[in-house]
Amino acid sequence: MPADRIEVVVESVRVHMLSSQHVVILREVGGHRYLPIWIGPWEANAIAMRLQGVSPERPLTHDLFVATLTDLGAVVREIVIVDLAEETFHARILLDAAGATHDIDARPSDAVALALRVGAPIFAAAAVMDRAGIRSDEPLGAEEEKLSVFRDFVNSLDVDAEDERRGGRPPAQ
Repeated sequence: MPADRIEVVVESVRVHMLSSQHVVILREVGGHRYLPIWIGPWEANAIAMRLQGVSPERPLTHDLFVATLTDLGAVVREIVIVDLAEETFHARILLDAAGATHDIDARPSDAVALALRVGAPIFAAAAVMDRAGIRSDEPLGAEEEKLSVFRDFVNSLDVDAEDERRGGRPPAQ
């Protein structure tokens, strides 16, 4: 694995109580950092269903994409959270098909949902982890340590007066 990338796993999908926005929490493999990425509710549901081992009655979009790639003989090699620009994360899906490697631009939430479905490894660029990762100096595995990291993260969020007037909801876009 190149030194400029760090392997991560999906720790959980959470809902921020004040804003009702969803966040996927990626955890550094063998390390003490977490990478929270805000995602949409549909993507959060697709990731959470997979984490919980729930299969939908009919294929969801990510399942359809996996079936299409499989039928075309493509193999998802890995996904990488490559950048954080203007508070937006960017990801790449690396897949092999027809003897060539393809590098596909993707939203991190879609890339993570896809990686979970095919068992592909997930990486974050070291620069992204350095900039946006939340560090915990406690050894991994202790439940209290996990909870304190998320508590600190939620407490670090700014909720301005305008958010409070809207009941904690983000502005309509």
